[in-house]
Amino acid sequence: MAQDKRVQLSVQAERAILVGVLLPDSNADPQDPLGELASLAKTAGAVVVDSVVQQRTSVDPATYIGSGKAAEIGRLVKAHNADVVIFDNDMSPNQLRDLEKICDCKILDRSELILDIFATRARTHEAQLQVGLAQLEYTYPRLRHMWSHLERIGAGAGAGVGARGPGEMQLEIDRRLVRQRISEFKRRIADVQGRKTREVATRKRQHFTVSLVGYTNAGKSTLFNTLTGAGAFVEDKLFATLDTKTRQWRLGAAHGALLSDTVGFVRDLPHHLVASFKATLEEAVHADLLLVVLDVSHPQAVVQFQSVVRVLADIGCGDQPAMLLLNKTDALAAPEELAFWRHRFPQALAISAKQGTGVMPLAEKVLQQLLGKTLDVVITLALNDAKGATFVEKFATVISRDYESRPNHAVFTAQISSRILEQVYYHATRPEIAVLREVPRSHNDQAATVQQWITTLEESPLLQGPGVNASPAAGTAAS
Repeated sequence: MAQDKRVQLSVQAERAILVGVLLPDSNADPQDPLGELASLAKTAGAVVVDSVVQQRTSVDPATYIGSGKAAEIGRLVKAHNADVVIFDNDMSPNQLRDLEKICDCKILDRSELILDIFATRARTHEAQLQVGLAQLEYTYPRLRHMWSHLERIGAGAGAGVGARGPGEMQLEIDRRLVRQRISEFKRRIADVQGRKTREVATRKRQHFTVSLVGYTNAGKSTLFNTLTGAGAFVEDKLFATLDTKTRQWRLGAAHGALLSDTVGFVRDLPHHLVASFKATLEEAVHADLLLVVLDVSHPQAVVQFQSVVRVLADIGCGDQPAMLLLNKTDALAAPEELAFWRHRFPQALAISAKQGTGVMPLAEKVLQQLLGKTLDVVITLALNDAKGATFVEKFATVISRDYESRPNHAVFTAQISSRILEQVYYHATRPEIAVLREVPRSHNDQAATVQQWITTLEESPLLQGPGVNASPAAGTAAS
């Protein structure tokens, strides 16, 4: 294959043939095994002209799909005048090379296609650095088979007597240059991540932070706009949102939270891409509460949910409070499909981000998490501390007021949230606070954790939703 075909890794406006190899442990949708790959190709700008699906018990070491099927794909390439063949699998450099020889066109695997999408969607400096690092880490082990110019070059003195030393392989030069660039990207990303960590930590001390996470195209950005009125970009494509956005979310009365919209996850995303986007996911890692948005109308909703919770655990969110939002309920064909999720996850909230259904109950639940556990307390303030008394009267449920037992002091017996109680010290002058007990909360008022969801999934290995065949746990996925 000509070198210029391999250099251009974008698939924008190219004619593409999609190929999927279904192995015994595949978690692709059995009803539409190439549906997600077709959406990814569409997002990247490719024009799908044909598709091929093959079931195999094991991978062919040379061509992944087998020589006979590879020859068939080569004939389809010629028949459709295709520019690229996109596999819904990750392949080795040797397999890419052998397939390109047989098909005489560019071959992309799933990871390379996703990297191409990320490269076109990255807008901020931070996201561009992360995409650049992920591309270099993907490219490095494939250098030998990606370029045709990697022959041995001279020692630098030109041709002739005394200039016939072993010299240096162009491959070695390229590898050294890539290693240098990877180190530079990691250094710059570490600087960005350091600033991001400090920024998020400072924000968390001052505000209650909430992050929207979930599978790509689950409706996170639509819900973000519904809750905040931010007008964030929304499109019916995978990875429409790549850069994290944060806005104020009013929860009623005097309370509010900072809501962040993060990049979506997909199944079978390589680990190095997850690692590269640690800074983008910093909002989720340090959030006080995670809102996991799930498209319950999708036929592979269970697999998508499995992918999301496992990635959240991978990036360190396993013990964080989380709420499951069953989105796109307006698109469900039958009510019993929602009953399945309510049975497995009783604390989940049914919403429609597009229509605004369920937004008020969601705000009430988040407000409960913001306020934290309710405490019975006794707060003693000086009689002339008008600011402190006003704060207590406004944000606590005052049960009784005692102005006589202590001279020049007011003693309030009240119920107050643990989070608001911390702020009393900032609004009152030398208050005396005695915590009597914690008010018991109902089970439904307590947020679950990602790890609890994982346990539920592990205890139900054949967990499946309506119309979904039993599927093994999804592979790594992220933003």
